[in-house]
Amino acid sequence: MSRHGKTVTLFGVLCILAGMTTLVAYAVPLYELFCKVTGYGGTTQVADTNASTVLDRKIVIRFNADTNPELPWKFEPVQRAISVKVGEPVLAFYQAKSLVPYDVTGTATFNVVPNKAGKYFNKIDCFCFTEQKLGAGASVDLPVQFHIDPAIAEDKGLDDVETITLSYTFFKSVETKDKKAEGSAWTTKSSLTGKTPNAVN
Repeated sequence: MSRHGKTVTLFGVLCILAGMTTLVAYAVPLYELFCKVTGYGGTTQVADTNASTVLDRKIVIRFNADTNPELPWKFEPVQRAISVKVGEPVLAFYQAKSLVPYDVTGTATFNVVPNKAGKYFNKIDCFCFTEQKLGAGASVDLPVQFHIDPAIAEDKGLDDVETITLSYTFFKSVETKDKKAEGSAWTTKSSLTGKTPNAVN
């Protein structure tokens, strides 16, 4: 191969590597935008306040947690499942723990199953799409405050929904060398309002 050919090949490889690095760095924000635009993954709604009406209808909320292999954390829901009334304000928790002797920052994505229930799953407080930093061996409780919109009772297409699964997946955040690590201001249980229902199996 000529010198010119080798140069072109090297340039092509470098471009591919640069492109892959960029995709990794922006994977989480791009996924967030994609979900909001398309509704993929059961994109939820954001609510500023609790619902004004609480119905007798109950739905079981199951909680799932996953961690990308590149992130050395243990991440799990504090409660596996709870039974809630439609419109009832709910406060649930996940827990993350660092398994390494150095600081690591992660970012979580989420999805709701079944997808069609996402528009009625109203989050009031959530840790998704926000960088979370854990120090060496540190652990933290991550709150999720939500309610199921009473409007779900008017959607005949959701009459069969008895269970909704809320899943979070944590990924390792890409940090630049000149960026100072910023600690996250964790929200405590006392600063949130909402009932934490009894867990169900």
